[in-house]
Amino acid sequence: MPLVRIDLNKGRAKTSLRAIADGIHAALVDTYHIPPRDRFQIITQHEIGDIIAQDAGLGFERDAEVVLVQIFTQEGRADQEKEALFSKISENLGEADVAPEDVFIGYFENTHHDWSFGFGRSQYVDGELAVPKAGEKG
Repeated sequence: MPLVRIDLNKGRAKTSLRAIADGIHAALVDTYHIPPRDRFQIITQHEIGDIIAQDAGLGFERDAEVVLVQIFTQEGRADQEKEALFSKISENLGEADVAPEDVFIGYFENTHHDWSFGFGRSQYVDGELAVPKAGEKG
């Protein structure tokens, strides 16, 4: 059920965009054990220069191939699970020709009360969907 926003600069081929999106989703499936069809992604391409992503003082340079990933998901996963996810995303994006220094991830948590999957209802609150528990597969 994570919602993933992917921001990157224009210029990549459609196959590259799909490989990046697929790599992020595969990392979520592998690491968090979400169902494969539990996929919600938004890909936004920007003009060169519209993304400013420096190194936060870590001493490396990013280039125009930077990929910013925002993951919105329910609270409850341990720090080790998040770190495993970040590592798997970086590994998978490496296979899509994205350098590890060009992968930036922002991770945002909320509760099951904060989601609607359609029809103006909160399916977790009204019981239509079971609320996933921390550490539970699915």
